[in-house]
Amino acid sequence: MSSKDPADALAAVAALRRLADQLEDAAVEQAMRSGWSWPQVAEALGITRQAVYKKHAKRLIAAGVTLRRRG
Repeated sequence: MSSKDPADALAAVAALRRLADQLEDAAVEQAMRSGWSWPQVAEALGITRQAVYKKHAKRLIAAGVTLRRRG
């Protein structure tokens, strides 16, 4: 990064985090709409099933996505 200003660097990090969160939300929703299970999504993201469920379940339910329980 060419800027010497830490504020610029930190703003870039924050923007990348927001973008990564948006991409994750979209990918998880697509996977769940395609019939993936929580363990499959969790493995693909490299996190636990519980973590992915806690982060995404409420939003997916509100979006009308049918969620699988096990598999």
